[in-house]
Amino acid sequence: MIRSTMPTLAACALLLVACGGASEEKSDTPSGHPVPRWISVRGAPASMRAGPGLDYPILWQFERSGAPLQVVTETEEWRKVCGPDGSMAWIHRSLTTGRRRVIALEATDLLAEAEAGSEVRARIEAGAMISLDTCENGWCRLRSGDIRGWSREAVLFGTATTPLCDPREPATRGNLRLNSGG
Repeated sequence: MIRSTMPTLAACALLLVACGGASEEKSDTPSGHPVPRWISVRGAPASMRAGPGLDYPILWQFERSGAPLQVVTETEEWRKVCGPDGSMAWIHRSLTTGRRRVIALEATDLLAEAEAGSEVRARIEAGAMISLDTCENGWCRLRSGDIRGWSREAVLFGTATTPLCDPREPATRGNLRLNSGG
């Protein structure tokens, strides 16, 4: 019995090593996460600063949580982010979350399937924020409460895989206006 379990134990050990190695893969950033990447504002108000520290002036504030931001560079405690209006500023990591959200750039339908002409489950207003599950083949699966469905990726802010702002540029004042719902 001991002999017959040894190959099984060896196979399990190899699987654990392989899985552990994949989950421990880190990026060469202070957080260990890749850049660019998407985060969301955790709480409001959230101060957006001219530089990575409390001594830098506040350029503007998010008055509502949930807005998606693209991290373009980071320090251990601060994230330089690009916002939906093209502004760029620094936000403390404690004011962010890895929860993925998107903003509808225009009014769009939330569909039952990832294909044009599919049953409409809900209508999303321009400027509304909604949770993102995944994107594939130009479609994104979104959710708001119990409502889940698909929208065209092209009408959403918060899905780009390339940097939207140049991290070498200085921080800029934002003028983001979002719907109160979502």
